[in-house]
Amino acid sequence: MLTPLDIEKKKFSKKINGYSVEEVDDFLDELTLEYERLYRENAEYKEQLEQGQSDIAQYKNVEKTLRDTLVMAQTTAEDVKNAAQKQAEQIIRDAQSEAKRSVEDLNREQYEVTKKTEDLKKQFEVYKAKMQALLIAQLELLEGDNKNSDEF
Repeated sequence: MLTPLDIEKKKFSKKINGYSVEEVDDFLDELTLEYERLYRENAEYKEQLEQGQSDIAQYKNVEKTLRDTLVMAQTTAEDVKNAAQKQAEQIIRDAQSEAKRSVEDLNREQYEVTKKTEDLKKQFEVYKAKMQALLIAQLELLEGDNKNSDEF
């Protein structure tokens, strides 16, 4: 590729009835300036293109990282959800088991209280019968004393 310096340094041989050296030099100067502007512009565009390609590569890398992170987050969320579900099921099983034990304990306590109540009722009836027998015996004794005192 020609550089602006190559155009500027280019020399032509002189011939009779050739082109005007001054016009050719003026044209070459004008051409050199225009070519230099285009050359710089082209270099800037190449640099921008390289920067753009570098940015695209970086964005693709970021995109891949984000995609991988999203997949990992989804997997983790699913794992947490499954673990929470299992934990909830275990808590429910434990609560049901505890409730069953509590019901069994309450039923056993109710049975014991009922049995004690029945035993106390029986004891009360026995006590009542003994007291009645004692009172009857005392009453008979008093009546016997009354008959003996009437005889005097």
